[in-house]
Formats: sequence, C-alpha cells, structure tokens
Amino acid sequence: MTKAFLFLPVLVLLLAANVQAQTTEAPFIKLVDPLKETSNVSVSRNFIIGSTCKTCSLQINEQAVKVYPTGAFAFEINLKPGDSLFTLTASPAKGKSITKKINFSYTIPKPAEPVTTVDIASIQTFPAGNLVLLPGDIIRFKVKALPNSNLSTLNNSLLYEMPLSQTAGMPGIYQGEYMIKATDSFTSRKFPVTLMSKDGQRITKETGNSFSVMSPLSSDIALTKGRLAFLEYGLGEDRLGGAKIGYLDSMIPLKIIGKIGNDYKVRLAKTRTAYIPDDLVTLMPKGSFTPEALSGAWRVSGDSVYDYLTIGLSSKLPYQSAQLINPSRITVDIFGATSNTNWITQLKSAKEIENVDYEQVADDILRITIQLKHSQHWGHQIYYRGNNLVIKIKQQPRSLALKDLVIAIDAGHGGSNTGAGGPTGSSEKHLALALSLQLQQALQQEGARTIMTRSVEKLVENKERILFYRDSLPDLLISLHLNSSGDPIRAGGTSTLYRYVGFRPLSFFINKRILELGLKEYGNIGSFNFMLNSPTEYPNALVETLFISNPEEEMLMMDEAFRAQMAAKIVAGIKDFLQAANK
Repeated sequence: MTKAFLFLPVLVLLLAANVQAQTTEAPFIKLVDPLKETSNVSVSRNFIIGSTCKTCSLQINEQAVKVYPTGAFAFEINLKPGDSLFTLTASPAKGKSITKKINFSYTIPKPAEPVTTVDIASIQTFPAGNLVLLPGDIIRFKVKALPNSNLSTLNNSLLYEMPLSQTAGMPGIYQGEYMIKATDSFTSRKFPVTLMSKDGQRITKETGNSFSVMSPLSSDIALTKGRLAFLEYGLGEDRLGGAKIGYLDSMIPLKIIGKIGNDYKVRLAKTRTAYIPDDLVTLMPKGSFTPEALSGAWRVSGDSVYDYLTIGLSSKLPYQSAQLINPSRITVDIFGATSNTNWITQLKSAKEIENVDYEQVADDILRITIQLKHSQHWGHQIYYRGNNLVIKIKQQPRSLALKDLVIAIDAGHGGSNTGAGGPTGSSEKHLALALSLQLQQALQQEGARTIMTRSVEKLVENKERILFYRDSLPDLLISLHLNSSGDPIRAGGTSTLYRYVGFRPLSFFINKRILELGLKEYGNIGSFNFMLNSPTEYPNALVETLFISNPEEEMLMMDEAFRAQMAAKIVAGIKDFLQAANK
C-alpha cells in the first residue's frame, strides 16, 4: 500500500505531461492557396488560405490573422505591382514559432492596343469551332487588324471596320459574314482573311477553325442511341455542360443540317433547331427519310401508380416536354407531327390526368396539353412503345406520410471526383457523404425507405446515378453538395436548386427550413443545369449546404452535431413539402 502511494505523484506528473502534450500542438502551416512559393498573378486582390495548429496564433507580415477552431484561416491581400513577400508565423501556446515565406509577383495586364503595323492580330469566327455547313448557313467574322484598311475573306466578301462607339474605343475591329452558296463544295478548309493597307501592302492569314460544306452524298439522318440521349438548345456551355432541352428515347430519327465541333445541328421543325453530341447518335444510310408522321388513336388510362397517355404515330419523332403550374399541367411538343384524329379516349382508370387536349401550333409541331388533378407535379416520363408515343405520369401517392415513401439520397462526388476543398484540406466528397448518412438515419427514424447513390467512399459517374434512379423510381430525390468560391471571406450561405418549375416546392421548403439554422441566404435557384436535377420522373432538389471554401462554414460542416441539425431541417422541409402537396 505504502509503495503504491509513493508512485502516485509520479503518475500524476506523467498524466499532466501527457495532457499538456495533447493540448500544446506542434506548430505547422499548410496552405491550400497559393500552392507555390512564388505566384505570378495579374489581379491585385488575392487570398492566402490554409490551416495551422488549432492552438496556434498566426501572423502574416506581423499582422494578426484569425485562426478558427479547426485551425483554418483566410487572409485577403491587395498587391502593388512587382514582388510582394509575405512571412507567415505560427506560434503555439508554448514552444518555438515557425515561419513560412511566400511571394506574389503582380503584373498589371497591359491595356489592349490597336494594331500599328500591316498585320492581322486575331480572327474570330462564329459559331466557334470546326463547322460542317449547308447552303444558306452564315459564318460571322470578327477581326482585329490595322485600322483604315480593306479586309476581305473568301470570294472577296468584305469585312467592315466598326465605329469606335461599338468597339469600346478600339480602332481596327472589323466584322462581316460569309453565306455558304449552293456552288460551294470545299471540305475541311480554313478561310483566308486578306488585308490591303492604304499604301498597297498586302497580308493574308487563315482562320484557326476549318469549314466544310455538307456533301449531297453524306448521311443527313441520325438515330438516337442509348438511354441518355439529349438535345441542347444551343452551343453555349458552362462547367455543367450546355443547357439541355431534355432527354430522348433511343432510335428516334433526327434531320442533320450541319455540325459544329462534336455537335450535330438538327432540324426539329421548320422553325426549330437543336444540337446533339455526335456520340449519342448513329448515322443512317443516305436516302433515309426526314422524320414526319400523322397522329393516330389517343388513349388515356391508368394503373395503381401511373397514368398513361398513348398516341399512335406512323413513325418515331423527337419531342420536348415542359411542366406548367397554376393550373398544373404538362405540355409535350411532337416535332414533325400533324394531327390526324378527332377523338381522345379517356378511361376512368386514370387518376391523375384530368383532361387531355392538343393544338397544331405549327404545320410540323403538334402540342399536347395534359391537365393534372393535383397542383404538385410528381413526375413524368416519355418513351416509345413501337411507334406509339407514351407519356407516363406519376400519380400523387395515396399516402404522403414519410413512412410510405421512398426517398433517394445522392451524396455528391466521390472517389477520384473529390469536388471542392476547404482551407483545412477537407473534401466535399467526404462531407457530402457524411451528411447523406446522417440524412438517411433521420429519414429512417421517420419510417421512410431510403436508397443511396453511395454509402461508402467510391466513384459513381453522374450517368450511372441517373440510370440507377430511373430504374429505382424513388418518390423524391435529394442531392447533397457543398459550394465553393474563389473568395473565402465574402462568399457564403446555403442554397437549394431545381430545374423544373413543377418541382420547385420541394427545394423551396427545404431552403426555408435550413435557413432556420441562422445561416446566410444564398437563394432558391431555378432552371439549374445540373444532371441530377435533369430527370423529370420524380421531384428532385439539389442542396448546396454551405461554402466549403469559407473557413467558418467549413468548420460548421465538419461538425457532426451541426450536420445532424441540417439533416433534421432537410427532413422538416420534406415534411412541409408533403403537407403542402396534401392540401
């Protein structure tokens, strides 16, 4: 007994030393921006972002910088031209400090200057990219060259110098266009642009892109292939891809009228064109017919879950659908179709379709209008059964209690697709997965059945996700992500996003509930071009929880208790959505 008590003070000292070792961390400085010791930049405002030990204080050039409980920091700098050296010093509560030096080299971009020699500085063509064209198509030119000169392109087509009021005061900006003629037959050629100066000097340069005239012997009909063929409105694109008109069934013929880069330009109707990536179609032999059809018998019916509108056509045709509200309805435009029927058979087995009507809005566009009984859209799908077009409409579930519904939870990113990163080195893919598992638990406690894109850390491509849920057909889908910005200090807040107006209430109610956590509002954003928002088969919402790039919001998302609160608010928002739909 006595010997044991002799060792007690030693044990207490050892424990105290261990506690001190745990509370006094070794200092470190880990930067996520910039990543290099020397950064060459062309803007004055920049940020130093990273993390240090949680118990460290931090100074940058002897100025105190806020360190969050996670160790994260973000510091804004405004540079002067030339080199600027920054010394970062991390100091623990006890012990030696460490330093890290980084340098920014700021060069002010030179202002644009006019061309002063006999030269052509740049040639832009619109649409951009390599083009396959038909007679009547127009190529537009924008050229920067020596002012007060004569410029021309193929077949001596003139380009005209624009007034300074149209060029922000820059002389020597020329514009013009060339229309493809029936006699043109070139293949993969670059267009010359020739400058003739006032003193007779001459210079010719070529466009960067090449141009071809579509051969009369080329195939001009393509068939859609696969389960995810889609049409795009135009050639504009953001990081999420071009704006989609919608998905199409397979084996639908499309009339090709040109090609721009990797996209075929197709004519849907006399007054409508669209684009489709070349890997989503198969070319048909020359001589295939331009798609058109007369409508046949119409039939409206239903089963225990879906209503069906079936329209007989003599061939498959492309289509476009839209959701409308107040009152709730779906419109479908069938391109190349002409009405040839006077009756629509509507059976009492249909439970969601109130009425069906049609209008020939153009000679080759037949518009179908489907009036729904409930204000809330629950999803629809369009496909062909033979040459019969089927519009499959989800009935409002008989029970809108969570215990009777299937909720899909999509954790964004995963595997090699890490998503955005935070100041401490946190990853969007990990935090989205962590929140999705907590949301799954919260929904299951309410009795809901859940299906998950991923419940472990792995890569799942977006196309796989869409096909998985198309086959699983959940009642609702919630996709979870974190936002990011180049400004880690000002940018922040929570947002929800939807694509179709008929699904807006789901994102609206979730956003309203999440804001009860006292977070900054970033908005409920519509018409968002995100693949997981693109299915029409079920209501869906994208939740951009918070900005992982913001140190304070990263800290919140890294906290398990806060994620549990957010999961609870998402569940509350879903309940509000269901209650509103039940009215």
